[in-house]
Amino acid sequence: MPAYIISDVTIRDQDAFQTYRSRAAASIAHYGGRYLVRGGQVDTLEGEWHPTPLIVVEFPDIEQARRWYASPEYAAALDVRDAALSRHLILADGMVP
Repeated sequence: MPAYIISDVTIRDQDAFQTYRSRAAASIAHYGGRYLVRGGQVDTLEGEWHPTPLIVVEFPDIEQARRWYASPEYAAALDVRDAALSRHLILADGMVP
């Protein structure tokens, strides 16, 4: 069953963010993930949550998402994360279609 990494990002430094983004994207692809949402317009319909940009990545299953998050490939992106951005990040189990 698929699993989803959902991230609400605040960019701190645009150059560092581009470095983080390219390293993260390569690591996500390496672990079988794919972007479903990568920025773009977000409209708050209810509540006080106003994320922008919002990122949603789908992985084949929750174990693969966890392998990606703990991977040396993603660690290369984490080297610049704190300079690049702050965020909230969650992992959610999907459902069988």
